[in-house]
Amino acid sequence: MTVRGTGRPPTRLEVAREHAERVLGRRTAKRLAAFDDGTLYVEASGGARFLAWLVDFVVYVLGVGVGFVVLSLVAVAAGLPDGTVALLAVSLLFVVPLLYGLCYGNGRALGAVLTGTQLVRVKDGGRIGGKACWAMLVRTLLMPLLLIAVIVGALSGGGSPPGSLARTSIDPDAIRQLHAAGIR
Repeated sequence: MTVRGTGRPPTRLEVAREHAERVLGRRTAKRLAAFDDGTLYVEASGGARFLAWLVDFVVYVLGVGVGFVVLSLVAVAAGLPDGTVALLAVSLLFVVPLLYGLCYGNGRALGAVLTGTQLVRVKDGGRIGGKACWAMLVRTLLMPLLLIAVIVGALSGGGSPPGSLARTSIDPDAIRQLHAAGIR
């Protein structure tokens, strides 16, 4: 058995995708990938990833908004100087995603729960654990900048930005179906 047009034998992932196509359908089988340790998984769809990010970003904006209101009330009541209030206001932009990330150690923040996805390590599919705070900070503060960079790069003929992927969003339901079909 060879890959059509290449004369080379199919990879384990290509064979798994072929079997997964019969079980999960073509669209889901295209999202089949392997962690660095070789374990197969199904990536979350682009729409699910975007919606999860959007929900998390809305939670972040609401958290910052509530923080600003509380900060304003405390500043007025305590008579804090403007410089202190400004510093505390800027710090909210970093503290809120870090606090929200504490709820994210298992890879399931509110956005992931609502979309049925989970954020895991690319290395082995494990929980992101203690790095969840950093992951949430990146998702809420740096993702909008990354999106702008990707769009500008695409419009100018470039590709995606360089770097290695440390985390990815998976589709746990599709993975369960994959395993139930004996594809591992």
